[in-house]
Amino acid sequence: MSTQTHIDDTIILLDAPAIRGLRFRHFRGEADLPGMVEVTNAATAADGTEYTVVLEDLAKEYSNLRNSNPQHDMVMVEVDGVLVGYNRVEWWEELDGSRIYSHYGFIKPELRGNGIGTALFHWAEARLREIAAGQPDTSPRFLRGYAYESETDLIRLFEREGYEATRHGYDMVRPDLENIPDAPLPEGLEVRPVRPEHWHTIWEAESEAFRDHWGFSEPVEGDYERWLNETPFQPEMWQVAWDGDQVAGMVRGFIDEAQNKRFNRKRGYTENITTRRPWRKRGLARALIARSMRQQKDLGMTDTALSVDGLNPSGALQLYESMGIRVTRKETSFSKPLT
Repeated sequence: MSTQTHIDDTIILLDAPAIRGLRFRHFRGEADLPGMVEVTNAATAADGTEYTVVLEDLAKEYSNLRNSNPQHDMVMVEVDGVLVGYNRVEWWEELDGSRIYSHYGFIKPELRGNGIGTALFHWAEARLREIAAGQPDTSPRFLRGYAYESETDLIRLFEREGYEATRHGYDMVRPDLENIPDAPLPEGLEVRPVRPEHWHTIWEAESEAFRDHWGFSEPVEGDYERWLNETPFQPEMWQVAWDGDQVAGMVRGFIDEAQNKRFNRKRGYTENITTRRPWRKRGLARALIARSMRQQKDLGMTDTALSVDGLNPSGALQLYESMGIRVTRKETSFSKPLT
């Protein structure tokens, strides 16, 4: 197991490779964010995951993290004073009482394959064990990480470190917005423009609907504020169905201009699809997805995308496929018991 000591700003990892100019250190707040943007985008481009981050969004995320203190729960990697990688850990408790200790990181592609990633991996596990040691040992506890199928080196690292694939998720795309299915709203429901006074009610309804989904964690203080800071946060794009004063279901779609600019496309996102229990099995999700697609088409988008848990209990994958949305890549959750 990797161990660490602290000398001023430096973090010494005992299994770090011998590379001239290599240094591990603590997070320095806002000053590190531009370098993190550069590292993240370089790494995801090399991995082909079609993900990008912009400075404003990263600043929002790091202004209010949940169960992760970047001053203690991050390690930054420099070579000759230039940021080339980082790793962060976090944890949460799921509805069944299981506690999940998660870690992820990014390394510039030209610095891969020389042991830096393994050293970061061991640092993350050691830090998560330290966090877990200060918490009650009364429920199952697991280390967890994630990898897209194109991240072959990361997958091999998980397997080498004793992790097992426990769940699969899928990115899906509808390659055009033509011939959108005609799917009327169920009788008695209506979609209304979303106003700020509706936001908290919508958040509560979404939280309730997601209780049936894998990995759900009870809301805690600050979660609503984090939800408001999601990016993109575009209430004008949301399709929210009401039954009187009750939210029945929603699709909180959006357009990510940064992604579209980077990949030279016009894509909308038909995401955050939820239906509350009393209104399920009535065609509501299909109707809201169709409305979201038509809205995106009217705004000049040419395709739409979403992600889904492969074992979603509501049959979401089959629903999306029936609407012409096709799987484009797979992401795997890797876990091992924390002992």
